[in-house]
Amino acid sequence: MHDQTLTDHWQIRPLKEFHQGIYPRDEHGWQPAQVPGHWQQLPGLEAHHGKVVYRCRFTHSHPHPAPGQRQWLRLAGVFYYSRVYLNGVDLGAHAGYFIPHEVEVTELLQAENTLLVEVDCPEERNKLGKKMLTGVFSHWDCLDPHANPGGIWLPVELHASGAVRLSHARLLTSACDARFAQVRFDLDLNAAHAGPVTLRLRFSPRTFAGATQEFALQRELIAGVQRIGGLIKLREPRLWWTHDLGRPDLYDVTLDIVVNEQLSDTFKLTFGVRTFELRQWIAYLNGQRFFVKGNNYPPGDMRIATMTRERYEHDLVLARDCHFNMLRVHAHVEHPEFYAAANEAGILLWQDFPLQWVYDHSVLAEGLRQVRAMVRLLGSHPALAVWCMHNEAFLLEDTADESWFARLRTQISALGFSWNRDVLDTQMKALAEQEDSTRPVVRSSGEFHLPYAREGTDCHAYFGWYRSYGTLEDAEMMQRRFPGNLSFITEFGTQSFPNLESSRRFMPDPLNEAAIRRLEAHHGLQGEIMANWLPWREAKSLAEVVDMSQDYQVFINRYYVDRLRERKYQPTGGIIAFLFLDPYPAVLWSIVDYWRVPKRSYYALRLAFSPQYVYCIFFPRTYALGEAIHLPISVVNDARRTILGAQLEAHLRDPAGNLIAEVRQRLDLPADCAPIVADRLRLTPTMPGRYTLHLHLAGVEHEVRQVYEIDVGGSR
Repeated sequence: MHDQTLTDHWQIRPLKEFHQGIYPRDEHGWQPAQVPGHWQQLPGLEAHHGKVVYRCRFTHSHPHPAPGQRQWLRLAGVFYYSRVYLNGVDLGAHAGYFIPHEVEVTELLQAENTLLVEVDCPEERNKLGKKMLTGVFSHWDCLDPHANPGGIWLPVELHASGAVRLSHARLLTSACDARFAQVRFDLDLNAAHAGPVTLRLRFSPRTFAGATQEFALQRELIAGVQRIGGLIKLREPRLWWTHDLGRPDLYDVTLDIVVNEQLSDTFKLTFGVRTFELRQWIAYLNGQRFFVKGNNYPPGDMRIATMTRERYEHDLVLARDCHFNMLRVHAHVEHPEFYAAANEAGILLWQDFPLQWVYDHSVLAEGLRQVRAMVRLLGSHPALAVWCMHNEAFLLEDTADESWFARLRTQISALGFSWNRDVLDTQMKALAEQEDSTRPVVRSSGEFHLPYAREGTDCHAYFGWYRSYGTLEDAEMMQRRFPGNLSFITEFGTQSFPNLESSRRFMPDPLNEAAIRRLEAHHGLQGEIMANWLPWREAKSLAEVVDMSQDYQVFINRYYVDRLRERKYQPTGGIIAFLFLDPYPAVLWSIVDYWRVPKRSYYALRLAFSPQYVYCIFFPRTYALGEAIHLPISVVNDARRTILGAQLEAHLRDPAGNLIAEVRQRLDLPADCAPIVADRLRLTPTMPGRYTLHLHLAGVEHEVRQVYEIDVGGSR
């Protein structure tokens, strides 16, 4: 089969209105374009929103195919609306940035061809009634509001087939054990005429030594577009595991369509045999219970077309080194290379559909169409574990707006009826479950559990950042009164400035008022909210701002992780922080900046997510002289193996550095155990100042050393 990728000779022309494929043939008004790419990457179009037309003139070496041969034009991804013309013929309109658009062009190709693509990606001005299903690319607090993702962001290709075109294939693991894996296949076909075909499937081990397994099945097709499916049994399958539970073993799968003993079309994919379940929000991979630890993955770059396999692999090394076994693909569909890299890295994915906050009621039909497309498009990836239909399906325009009206409106929509959640998301969830019965489907992320009123979903917890959530005292109350909201946490955190060298790349040192306003307008900074918790505006230097904000981020992230690890499986099944990295130069909730430089919070979270972990839970406040402070020292093991003879040390020191209590012991940690209280210290302070509790856990996979500070003031 001969394929041709159209990467050269592209031009672009910005427009106010489209002209039904009729544009000047001369060069006036056209400029060179990059495909794949985004138009805001091009000179003069950095601030463009709305409409453009792309033009590509190309030659084709087989304009007159042999009998039975067919030619297809495939646009793998366009932001957001498009209409395609080939040699003056209208090939139809398309919507959806991650959904391929494929059309047969057998009768249209010539030796010399002109391809025109009208593309529209308007600015979503009504944030409370959005109509494009682009998720975080159109409305988000981690997005430059002046950015626009418009453009042909994935390749444009010509593909040759025989009489039957196989445009897509999906494989799902229905069940598996040591002897067999039951694998379901679904194929999207287009047959020139009715008749019999042979389907050949070959499973070749990719990451291990083993024999290739082949299957041949007969099917009878009707003429035109159709979907066919079936089941096969793979013998003695090698299972796909996350990197912390085993090996992410993979198969290379080739699917051939044979017509009259001639190869008509081929589709290749990578597949891993595995099952995944959420039982009461506790995860099971291949029947093995495990504790989920991870982070939210934004677009690897807001210019998503610029992402490469190498960049994704680097990100996933950072994720593995931080002990993440799951990433939440936050309110968008990523570049195809990301999913391939996650399969190989052994990191599970919680996949959001690209809905962020609220949408106009008119999107229902399009939402259902695109959900079906997403589930089919990504379903073969073993890394993909969970489908989620929507992120925070409540009225929210600007998270930095903490006015009483904005907060009240958001809370009413979050707790009461919401068309987005109760109609749109409910119908999409039912459709996703129908399309894929092998994965759990979450209706919308961030639904609070209300006892006797409503079952929640995964919870978001921004106590210590947003006033709508409250203080850490409010967090303690929530944990006591509404423990159901601790079952699976998929967002928590605070903003922090990147490290000093990275910050200086897009802001002055020291900061001034003009720079702060620019950071708030273009780089995500929520300055007033940060000022509720930190006196950062009083800092004398940028270095002081960096240290202050990162220290607070480290403190808040450890606060949440310690308390959620304390509730491991009772009821907490997973901890997913917010946010992994910056998709552009910004001041966000990330632990890694845009240039992939880790902040201190990256290393702190890596420590807190250690497979074996020692910690102490006490409320972080200023204590009084003579007040008894209880300091339980707990140890937990998330690994699948028992740890024998772990060495625990604890040293409690007064403000002068004097040792006032010490613990030394050896202990065995059962595999995947609940927290074990190793010892309980009791501090009754006799002098004001800062006491410190030093903890050290050795004889484990990754040593843990950390210090807790206990502030003591005057008399009660």
